[in-house]
Amino acid sequence: MPRSAWEHGQRSDKVVHVRLSARVDYAIRAVIELASVEPVLAGKPPADFPITSERIAKAQEIPPKFLESILLQLRRGGVVNAQRGPEGGYWLARPASEITLAAVIEIIDGPLSQVRGQLPADLGYQGPAQTLQKVWIAVEAQERTMLEQVTFEHLASGSLPF
Repeated sequence: MPRSAWEHGQRSDKVVHVRLSARVDYAIRAVIELASVEPVLAGKPPADFPITSERIAKAQEIPPKFLESILLQLRRGGVVNAQRGPEGGYWLARPASEITLAAVIEIIDGPLSQVRGQLPADLGYQGPAQTLQKVWIAVEAQERTMLEQVTFEHLASGSLPF
């Protein structure tokens, strides 16, 4: 895989726009917040120290009600566990090193790349536009490769794999 310009401390002159929904942005920030407390636990089970949604919302400036629905999706997707009650809160369902950006994005918003709501492989372009389908498939593959490399351990530690 070619090394990126960022890895060599260079900036590209091209501006690349990444489009993520607010819901995905908030979900990623919430999981980073949970991942960042994981090392502090020093070997103790995360369930012994659940983090409240209020604490996450305040730390990441996420609207609390919106965060609650996001955390529910993340719980259903197997990323976080939850405990109710006065000692309740959230913690990662598995180590941060096993949770990728791609996984969280897909839990919240569905498949990574879509064109008009369809997967690139399902497009039915005709004539000269058929080649365009190959472009979208390649874009999706590159996006997936990159997002599956980055785990929440990387993000919480500030040490990216590229």
